[in-house]
Amino acid sequence: MLGTTAAGSGGGSPVRVQREPKYWGLKRHLLDLLRSMPPGTPIPTERSLAADFDVSRTTVRQALAELTVEGRLLRVQGKGTFAAEPKVAQRLQLSSYTEDMRAQGRQPASRMLESDELPAETELARLLDVKAGAKVFRLRRLRLADGEPMAIETTHLALGRFRGLRRHIANGGSLYEVLRERFGVELGHAEETIETALASPEEAELLGSDIGLPMLLLSRHSFDTTGEPVEWVRSLYRGDRYKFVARLNPPLPDSRRD
Repeated sequence: MLGTTAAGSGGGSPVRVQREPKYWGLKRHLLDLLRSMPPGTPIPTERSLAADFDVSRTTVRQALAELTVEGRLLRVQGKGTFAAEPKVAQRLQLSSYTEDMRAQGRQPASRMLESDELPAETELARLLDVKAGAKVFRLRRLRLADGEPMAIETTHLALGRFRGLRRHIANGGSLYEVLRERFGVELGHAEETIETALASPEEAELLGSDIGLPMLLLSRHSFDTTGEPVEWVRSLYRGDRYKFVARLNPPLPDSRRD
């Protein structure tokens, strides 16, 4: 609970100033400590941190919980809490997960969770430019980097345009590579949104994270070079292991407002 103090000057109204909560000071100390600790280094136990800083273990747990959500700490059940690996930094660009991981020197892999055909509901039909009820191919995969679960990706494509796609991606290769080499599709642009979401119990288990841990939810609507829609993708990334980087340019002169 935050405390307040009153401050003021002259005849003005007093200004209420929030006091720093106890866990915040501990969190700042741990952040300083983590800067000099190699990934995988164990941090002091809750008991020792509580004793050293003269705070309750509840206060310690709050500081550790925030640092875990932020990806600074890794908590392993039954083993302890450790300095986390740096987050994977991925640029926002129209490229495949496989290409992105290889560019960072990491080994990409995918595990097939589901691949099925289903009728398109109204909104999905609009996104893929097919009639409502037309068959779409849904591909749900667990994405890994160096064996570590990173994201759950669900892709929808129009079945009529990509018949036979299922057998070409059974070996876990790059979907974009298959679309290019087998179907002659060159991606031209995409619209992508990023939101936060909480992991469901099933998603948390697949990603090896705690239930309710904040996730990054990406929705991508991709088009080919002729402007035809190719895919609608929903990707759930671990917020504690991932960050996205974008290069920002000023708007073109004719789009600037006076």
